[in-house]
Amino acid sequence: MPKTPFQKILFGLLMSVTMAYGMEVFNVAVKEGFTPATVMPASVFRDALYEASFMCLFVFLFSNLWGNRIGQALAKRIVMEEKDNPFFIIVVTSSCTVLVMCPTMSLVASLLFTIFPGRAPSSQLPAVWAGTILKNFPMALLWNLFAAGPLSRLVLKTICKRKGDSTAT
Repeated sequence: MPKTPFQKILFGLLMSVTMAYGMEVFNVAVKEGFTPATVMPASVFRDALYEASFMCLFVFLFSNLWGNRIGQALAKRIVMEEKDNPFFIIVVTSSCTVLVMCPTMSLVASLLFTIFPGRAPSSQLPAVWAGTILKNFPMALLWNLFAAGPLSRLVLKTICKRKGDSTAT
């Protein structure tokens, strides 16, 4: 996990980009009607790249404003850092962060992709938001735990080793 301020910012950027891109691939695929039984064309990945290019900024902003803080505070109610396995601590902290960030980003997505373009009236925002959370939460949790988190930690560790900084684990 990141230790220095530089590592924390870099890890936050890596997580923001990988989470935004993964979730946008999922949402574009769902929007275009792809299921596990169908083959996704490359256009899904291209379209997701466009949306992720600005959504990652929202992820970075909101995770730094409250997502990470609230997620860590919730995790501290469950784990004991001095006694628990580091893997367990990472899983709980990541899960608690998703618990905060998924509703946050679902609200942003509901506004940007449904309410503001006029696809639904603003009076439907609570229903649209709830539906977006229900659709995205399982994917956000699994993507965070099995793809974005491990990839971001690996990249951070690789960069810090090249810089001669061994404090990132």
